[in-house]
Amino acid sequence: MARILIADDDPHITRLIALYMKREGHETLEASNGQEALQLLEKKQVQLAIIDLMMPLLDGYQLCETLRDYDDALPILMVTAKGASQDKIKGFQAGTDDYVTKPFDPDELVMRVRALLRRARQQTEQVIHIGDITLDASTKQLCHGDAVLILPLKEFEILFQLASHPQQIFTRIQLIEAFWGLDYEGDERTVDVHIKRIRDKLEDTSVRVATYRGLGYRCEVISS
Repeated sequence: MARILIADDDPHITRLIALYMKREGHETLEASNGQEALQLLEKKQVQLAIIDLMMPLLDGYQLCETLRDYDDALPILMVTAKGASQDKIKGFQAGTDDYVTKPFDPDELVMRVRALLRRARQQTEQVIHIGDITLDASTKQLCHGDAVLILPLKEFEILFQLASHPQQIFTRIQLIEAFWGLDYEGDERTVDVHIKRIRDKLEDTSVRVATYRGLGYRCEVISS
């Protein structure tokens, strides 16, 4: 469960988002403008913020920049009626992690929130020991004995996700949503390419990424 800040001057939107977040088991803090949102943050910590762009007193851009000063790692999702490319670019420059335009599908919003929280949890868990290897998220290093290997970002993120949940099968779609985003329109076989490269780097270790045909991939430790 996470505590989620919702800041929107439209009470109908706020109630809708809060309803879906609570169905996911999350707690919500609700604000009608940016200043009220900051006042709430002075009293309680949150694990994710969903903020509107056009709000009185303090708009979404200003709130996003302030939130970044408050916590650089806080996942932020902008929800706004302004869907032009320049608006999205400005939002990302202000520090948002994701951007949804109104009207939005509440189920899609839930999926985006899940992905952001999953990434945040992954970043919090900095070091994983599995089999005879160690993965360090702060340096993107794979350590095996005296050997230290720095993996490309996507390869490390995928391996770290799989290693964080050994024995759990992840589908291609789940991995694409987590590391390429819901808007990814490329070939989903790109996951297979990254998995192959990861396997090459794990060849001399006790860890492997197994394929379950028709299902996906999972991380396993080979018993000696």
